[in-house]
Amino acid sequence: MNDEKIKVRVTSTGQTLDVVVYSKRAEVITVVLGEGVNNIRCSLTPTRNGMAYAGSAMGREIVYERSQAQVKADIERLDPRLKDSRRR
Repeated sequence: MNDEKIKVRVTSTGQTLDVVVYSKRAEVITVVLGEGVNNIRCSLTPTRNGMAYAGSAMGREIVYERSQAQVKADIERLDPRLKDSRRR
């Protein structure tokens, strides 16, 4: 299986981490930090201005610096069937 990885930034230290994407939607991105038994799931939600996604893991704030529109475009590019999946 080919896991999608994204880079997130820890705001307190400025360090960047590669995390595995568990699920990705425009409304929320769920990521997994760590591997094996010592992993932690974290939900990243869009910020108020929609220019980034932010969440908290073990008391530390992490930020994915892509806008909601960019993430939506990435999702549509990877799977175009999901573009108009809503019923009318």
